[in-house]
Amino acid sequence: MTQVLNGIIPPLVTPLLDNDTLDVESLERLIEHVINGGVHGIFILGTSGESQSLSFSLREEMIKQSSKIINGRLPLLVGISDTSLSDSARLSYIAADNGADIVVSAAPYYYAAAQPELIDFYEALVFKIALPLYLYNMPSHTKVTFAPSTLYKLSENEKVIGFKDSSANGTYLQTVLYTMRDRKDFSIFVGPEEMTAAAVLMGANGGVNGGANIFPKLFVDLYNAAKAEDLETVRKLQLKVMQISTTIYNLGQYSSSFLKGVKCALSVLGICKDTLALPYSKFDAESRIKIIDAIKELDL
Repeated sequence: MTQVLNGIIPPLVTPLLDNDTLDVESLERLIEHVINGGVHGIFILGTSGESQSLSFSLREEMIKQSSKIINGRLPLLVGISDTSLSDSARLSYIAADNGADIVVSAAPYYYAAAQPELIDFYEALVFKIALPLYLYNMPSHTKVTFAPSTLYKLSENEKVIGFKDSSANGTYLQTVLYTMRDRKDFSIFVGPEEMTAAAVLMGANGGVNGGANIFPKLFVDLYNAAKAEDLETVRKLQLKVMQISTTIYNLGQYSSSFLKGVKCALSVLGICKDTLALPYSKFDAESRIKIIDAIKELDL
């Protein structure tokens, strides 16, 4: 990749037939759905893609099938997050061999890494990979945050070309934008879609938004309005984004409610099944009815 990415890049869910079987037919339907919605790239094997619950062989198949279906129409970003440096590198080789454009890595988790350890890990990883790298800040899952100074240090390597922040911390994101303000060759994306419009207005490049699996055009329109500083349209569309956030993503007392909601909504729309990889499970019939009602009320 020689160009800086901008826009909406959905973190694609992984359609499953069962715990270890990819639903290729539904994957094709989902990819065509988001492409038809006008998205600017596709990110597979991230948090929304349940990457850490999938076997290595299933992740490999997801890379191969996604690349085949996309067929170069959009940039393909592939998550290679793993606690093992070697397995992260292995995934990057598979991604490169199948025509992916960028790899994405969240910090290794379990023991929380100190900032010098993060630098050591990524300097070693970058040495091993062929594709350019996005760093992925997901402190709720990894227990560590990339310090802005660490991010700047790592970005001095020409292979480190972007950053996705899913911290949901507005002050932190603003500090990152300020720290990286002179690096016009470096992309900064926000994960939480509730923050996407505000982040774009403040200089971020776009959103990696889970809701774009379901309603890609809504998020593309929101990005375009924010980029054009059309605040009236931003306010109108932001209400829809918040309506999705407070209904589809917030059923039950589960840390996985967001993922359950996205997959349930996609199944209601006939795009893919709502099967999740263990240890997670789909919503019950009562919750599914609430998702159906929420989609109807959105009128999208």
